[in-house]
Amino acid sequence: MRSPILPKFKPLLLSSLLSAALFSVSSVGAESNRNQLPEIGSAGGSILSIDKERQIGDIAMRQLRASQPLLNDPVLTEYINHLGNRLVKNANDVNYSFKFFLINNPEINAFAFFGGHVGVHTGLITQADTESELASVLAHEVSHVTQRHLARRLESQRRTQPLTTAGLISGVLLTLVNPGVGFAALSTSLAAGQQASINYTRGNEKEADRVGIALLANSGFNPHASAEFFGKLAEKYRYRTKPPAMLLTHPLPESRISDARGRAQAYPYIHLAPSLDFELSKARIAARYQGEVEQNIAYYQDVIERNKYAIRAAAQYGLALSYFRDRQFNKAQKLLESLYQSDQLNLFYVDALSDAYIQTKRFDKALAMLDKLNKLMPNNQVVALNYANVLQENKQYEQASQLLNDFLLVKPNHFVAYDLLTTVYRKQEETALMHATKAEVLALLGGYSQAVDELQTAYNYADKQPIVRKRIKARILQLQAQEQKIKRL
Repeated sequence: MRSPILPKFKPLLLSSLLSAALFSVSSVGAESNRNQLPEIGSAGGSILSIDKERQIGDIAMRQLRASQPLLNDPVLTEYINHLGNRLVKNANDVNYSFKFFLINNPEINAFAFFGGHVGVHTGLITQADTESELASVLAHEVSHVTQRHLARRLESQRRTQPLTTAGLISGVLLTLVNPGVGFAALSTSLAAGQQASINYTRGNEKEADRVGIALLANSGFNPHASAEFFGKLAEKYRYRTKPPAMLLTHPLPESRISDARGRAQAYPYIHLAPSLDFELSKARIAARYQGEVEQNIAYYQDVIERNKYAIRAAAQYGLALSYFRDRQFNKAQKLLESLYQSDQLNLFYVDALSDAYIQTKRFDKALAMLDKLNKLMPNNQVVALNYANVLQENKQYEQASQLLNDFLLVKPNHFVAYDLLTTVYRKQEETALMHATKAEVLALLGGYSQAVDELQTAYNYADKQPIVRKRIKARILQLQAQEQKIKRL
């Protein structure tokens, strides 16, 4: 299933929301939490409670959806969350339900922020040589979160620059997502206190290295992958004037690499076979989202002919996606059918084959494949979204809308599901429901005022649907209350 294009509009300003959230912690928050026990040993608790971090993380995530090229690809989202949560379940001090997401950016970068959100640039996946290398970066970022480094960093900086805390928060987030812009913002906010911030960050990095390497080993990955990957990055970009974003936000002095190698020596070196899902993810990103299609086709044809691949099926998958992107749908379908027959539960193949069947008008084959999988994996995002997409392409709008509504009951706030449901309602000429669902898309982008406007339009179109009108009115009140709650944080 193809990723939807995000609408462009000006969302709520993150810095003003974070400012309100932060400065209320020492006044209103202190009064309301008077009867609560303190969080013993919870670093950063004097500035942000766990609950505040969750709320600010949600605000920041909505802002990122509206401002960054998030990759709303169900297959890749499923993979990165499966990999990330494999680490999380072995981590200590987990206070959040972690959410891993992808940004379509060839830069090598990853970052973690409030509330257990971990962002991964697609360039990190394509540049990692093994799944353990990718997992080592995720383990490092998970460790930043479990150790509450961002809250501790803000606490440290607030002591030296007490009047610029709101600027510090927005600057830190900008730095994580876009280091070039973020460092400029931080330098404005920190001024003379910037060196103290850098030193503190290096301490955070060493702690995240230590915790991350142990987490990597406990999760069944090669614990030596962390030092190996960062060592390769440092060597590759040693003399470059523009290092990758990860080296800006995660400085790599030689002493840190040596420390990481020393820590890894406490664990045995684990030789793991290449991961099919990792190799398929690399192929999917490269073939679908990067490079020129003619060059991609030539590349995958060459590596297949010369046997220069980690896993042959992943190279064939990359070639099939390249054919599809070049609109050679029959060639793509033939390759994907062969891959699917070898592994009928592989969702990488199912997703791409569904798209191929749509383009070749083989709706019967797509629906039979997805109906069987939907019974085996109910409410799996890859299966459900592809199934609904094929149904709506085959003009079976009622079934598509029912499937998506059922899915949203289990997976609320799923951006792609709401975006697809908006399309289904538009084709179904359910104008009121279309505007109501579009409102949910806008709310997930932080556009609460625009969402309320859409709901008011939906209300006007639902003049003969009293139950729908009641639901719309209730949702308007909910969104207005949510916007006010954010401002009062």
